[in-house]
Amino acid sequence: MAVHRRRDRFRLVTTGVLTALALTVAAATPATATPPETHSRVDAAAGWLARQMVDGERFEVVFGGVAYPDQGLTIDAIFTFAAAKEADSYATNAINWLAEPAIITGYIGDGTEAYAGATAKLALGVQVRGLDPASFGGVDLLTRLTGLMAPSGRFSDQSAFGDYSNMFSQSFAVIALDRAGGAPSQAVSFLTASQCPDGGFPLQFAQATCASDVDATAMAIQALVAAGEWAEAQTAAQWLVSVQGTDGSFATGGVANANSTGLAAQALVTTGRLLAWWHAREFLLSLRVDCTGDPADRGAIAYTATGFDPATAPRATAQAVPGLAAASFVALSANGSRPPAPALACA
Repeated sequence: MAVHRRRDRFRLVTTGVLTALALTVAAATPATATPPETHSRVDAAAGWLARQMVDGERFEVVFGGVAYPDQGLTIDAIFTFAAAKEADSYATNAINWLAEPAIITGYIGDGTEAYAGATAKLALGVQVRGLDPASFGGVDLLTRLTGLMAPSGRFSDQSAFGDYSNMFSQSFAVIALDRAGGAPSQAVSFLTASQCPDGGFPLQFAQATCASDVDATAMAIQALVAAGEWAEAQTAAQWLVSVQGTDGSFATGGVANANSTGLAAQALVTTGRLLAWWHAREFLLSLRVDCTGDPADRGAIAYTATGFDPATAPRATAQAVPGLAAASFVALSANGSRPPAPALACA
């Protein structure tokens, strides 16, 4: 099988950036130790997110009064902690929880049922933690993932309930497989062929009209950079900039929000659009809960400018922090992370 290997351009962009820079979630078990304090808004956001985890290891979602494991948000938290280089002890607990047989099967399927997006996202989470996705929780995630690729190069769900794969599935798969040695060339070709005439990327495939979506485009850009498709990534980044709000925000469904802006910020910094990234960062920082907020909420990132909402803030914070930290999925790593979950210093 032909593979598509990335170029070194991303590393150059990242080095330049770092030089220039010098749903309802269940209540978490309260921390018993006093956390260290930080003046870094990125670190404080990661610390706040860590303290929302149930038993310091996972997130849950509640339906009808029953709590269910939320593996997706837990992986988002792993990405957040790696981007901020904080809360490494929580990330260790989280990856160990994800490796439990019932948890991993409930997320990616048992093999007969197999979900492309979940498998790819988990594989990337494992890689970020420096572990082997070919042997995680008794599953070879990479073999499972490549087995879900059609001859066209599209990664699709194998499920009795239908195929819910989309641009997130494709992008996470290309990034994870690239990090494992090289994404299949068919998968990269399918991704590039999905680009809309205006330069953006759609969330859903095979639609009558190609409608560019902010979140999908942000994910696709990172996958394109990983695979070395620099020209297509730059065209998509140009479309992203064209739909950025004057306040630096990005919107979904007409609503400017932290989730979309965080993802877009990752894509912008990955393609060297530093001014646009900076404006996105400023919008994200305007959503933070600062020292005037409730002490329990300080450090969190609100979903929208309407203010802090405990139902949406964990996911908003998780998706905002990598963008704030200028951390792309292409090279995200937990190496060098500190164990504690710091709190915002307000003395």
